[in-house]
Amino acid sequence: MRSVRMRVLAGLLVLAAAGVGGWQLLPSQADTGRTISVGTTDTVTSLDPAGAYDAGSWALFSNVFQTLLTFEPGGAEPVPDAAKHCGFQGRGLRTYRCELRDGLKFPSGRGMTAEDVKYSFDRVKKINSDVGPASLLSTLQSVDADGMTVTFHLSSADATFPFKVATGAGSIVDRTRYPSASLRTGSSVDGTGPYELSSYKKGRTAGLEPYGAYKGAVKPGPPIDLRYYADGEALDKAWNAKQVQVASRQLPPKVLAALNPSDPASRVSEADSSETRNLYFNTRKGSPLHDVRVRQAMAWLIDREQLAATVYDGTVDPLYSLVPTGITGHTTSYFDDYPKQDPAQARKLLTEAGVSLPVRFTYGYGLGSGSAADEAKELKRQLEATGLFKVTVKGYEWTDFQKRWATGKLDAYAVGWVADYPDADTFAAPLVGTAGTMNTGYSNKTVDHLIKDSRQYADRGAVAQDFRDLQTTVADDVPVIPLWQRKEYVVTSEDVGGGQYLDDGDGVFRLWKLNWI
Repeated sequence: MRSVRMRVLAGLLVLAAAGVGGWQLLPSQADTGRTISVGTTDTVTSLDPAGAYDAGSWALFSNVFQTLLTFEPGGAEPVPDAAKHCGFQGRGLRTYRCELRDGLKFPSGRGMTAEDVKYSFDRVKKINSDVGPASLLSTLQSVDADGMTVTFHLSSADATFPFKVATGAGSIVDRTRYPSASLRTGSSVDGTGPYELSSYKKGRTAGLEPYGAYKGAVKPGPPIDLRYYADGEALDKAWNAKQVQVASRQLPPKVLAALNPSDPASRVSEADSSETRNLYFNTRKGSPLHDVRVRQAMAWLIDREQLAATVYDGTVDPLYSLVPTGITGHTTSYFDDYPKQDPAQARKLLTEAGVSLPVRFTYGYGLGSGSAADEAKELKRQLEATGLFKVTVKGYEWTDFQKRWATGKLDAYAVGWVADYPDADTFAAPLVGTAGTMNTGYSNKTVDHLIKDSRQYADRGAVAQDFRDLQTTVADDVPVIPLWQRKEYVVTSEDVGGGQYLDDGDGVFRLWKLNWI
């Protein structure tokens, strides 16, 4: 199970219910209507839940849409939000039923019914956008609606389905405002989340006002001015100019590493996170990385410790497993297979493969994605140092980058992965399952069987061996190389509280937790 541990860095108190001095962090009632400005380097791909499967879009969705279930900070199991209650019916984990809360209303004033829920899930699968979340609902066969009751019929046992319902893929839209077979365009949304989207300028700002008709698991917070920045340096500049009161995801590594715990002007929270970053390979025939021995050779050359220490200044931890630490099923399969950098072993594999040296390939990354450019330069340096590889590095605008990897147009590409839910399944099926969202072309019957088998266990503690076996197979095949696991940092001004609850790497961006102190 996931464990999120908060550390005190800048006068941030973790209080017991009757803790001394608790008054210092109580919200100021006088400032409940005062706007808090939040800065981020995340990118929103689409305002339509059927057209986005990325952290930036889902961060916004979790505030303006409702899902049947949601996750509390640090929670390992979803809790009701738009639903009164949900549960599997009978045996076999193939029928899942939810009853909606009474009185849920869309901004138009129309009441939500189970038909809206059915419509929302059906259109995600029907539209099946290249960069959408349809793959996450692969086990969903059909949906029935009856008044305020919605029933999901699954094609196979899937104990993780409640987790998936709680993600951005389960965002409930107004069926009268969203087309059934195409993505909605424009800059407005119609949801029932704790906030309304009052204004939106793509790549610049999103204005959020508390939604007065909201009924659900959380309490709406103050108005939010969410500001998007091209990169960490731009966010840092805005922070220093006091243009934002909160900086999250992500200041530059050098800035994070230099945070001063004694600075009275800010509060800093650092949390363990399940967010990871991996290097993916196009394994299809015709790709220069098709031969498994070429990919294994690369695994013998990449130095994660060096990458974490130089590019990220120690703000990330080297990762040798698809499943990160803190999640059941974590192992060290890549360290077990490739324990140290070994150019001789890499050369031997390439010789056996009969490929021309150096092996030439292109490496793509998303522009503005944290330290992606510096990371690309470092990985290029490591791979080219032996003369075995020649890497052409190219950055792409985020949406273009997504479409390129989704259509198999890149040889190699590094992408961060924010857990959809706190379970090893989210690091398996989307990343290495056949037809997974990372679209590497990789397919292994053993891997697919282990994913399917693991979903039969309602007790998620019982799936550890399945995921260990899966990661052993993947480390041998190397369709992906894990690079690092992030620590989550949120910086707030001294008069803003709740930053420690904002983001713990589970895909939910809890803007409603922020408050003026």
